[in-house]
Amino acid sequence: MTDNIRLLIIEDNPAIVENITDFMAAKGFILDFAMDGIGGLHLALTQTYDVIVLDLMLPGMDGITLCRKLRQEADRQVPVIMLTARDTLDDKLLGFDSGADDYLVKPFALKELEARVRALAKRKFRDKKTLSLGDLTMDLGTFEVTRRGNALELNNTCISILRMLMEASPNVVSRKEMEHVLWGDMPPGSDVLRSHLYNLRKKVDKPFDRALIHTVHGVGFKLVPDTGSKDESKT
Repeated sequence: MTDNIRLLIIEDNPAIVENITDFMAAKGFILDFAMDGIGGLHLALTQTYDVIVLDLMLPGMDGITLCRKLRQEADRQVPVIMLTARDTLDDKLLGFDSGADDYLVKPFALKELEARVRALAKRKFRDKKTLSLGDLTMDLGTFEVTRRGNALELNNTCISILRMLMEASPNVVSRKEMEHVLWGDMPPGSDVLRSHLYNLRKKVDKPFDRALIHTVHGVGFKLVPDTGSKDESKT
């Protein structure tokens, strides 16, 4: 299960970042990275990831503080693997106390990192069986989508787009991020994405009196639950 697993690497050592990126990208993972704690926290709060690989010692904000903020202040439960050169029980306990799910001591084998990432991603998908936003629901086991109890027939690409929007809501998902998740570094072009969004809106919005998918001009798209407010722009 590697398709569409999104991995955020927060590590300030360029050589380690390059090694992880080359290895994991070749395995089909979708990767982002940050070289400091502040930039890493920003990505973790504004984007959607399946697993975060987090270095303990970082400039700007250390990994322990970042993980605590992620868990306690933002209530984000994305699985976190802590990387550290320290192999003491106290350091491991401190990492777990901050909210880390796993711990890997440097130097480590990339195959071991891959195995741990896969295990955490599987656990996340197993624990989270449905996505629900207002009257819209997606079953993450069968990928059946319903709105107001009505089944919506969506192709795989539309399901992937809708899942991104539901997981990020109420935040905006940029066009670039959508294209990266769907097609990696070789997007077929903005017209193709536009066509998929048109088809998705035909199924999710058109049969109902209120639109859920909204365009944020010049930025991307967001999904807003039906709260009875007026529709925003649809493009």
